[in-house]
Order: sequence, then structure tokens, then C-alpha cells
Amino acid sequence: MEIKVGDRIIFAKYSGSEFKLDDEEYLILRESDVLAIVTRERAKARA
Repeated sequence: MEIKVGDRIIFAKYSGSEFKLDDEEYLILRESDVLAIVTRERAKARA
């Protein structure tokens, strides 16, 4: 699996580590915590 900046992903509710830096909130995940990458084609088809 390869995740790029700007990809929309689905992950478990309690996975990852949250931190704040310069008033920006970040979530760090392991690649194994990512359940799916949502593509635009699928998102448009379901809308």
C-alpha cells in the first residue's frame, strides 16, 4: 500500500498518535492501521 499526501483514508477509531505542533493537529498512523484508501472515482459513484 502506498499513501500519498492528500489521499483520503479510512482508519480505526482509536489507532494512531495525535500531537499538536504550531497550532496544527497531526495524527501519525502505521501503514498497517490504514483500512482503506478512498479514491475519487468510488466516492463520486456512491454520492
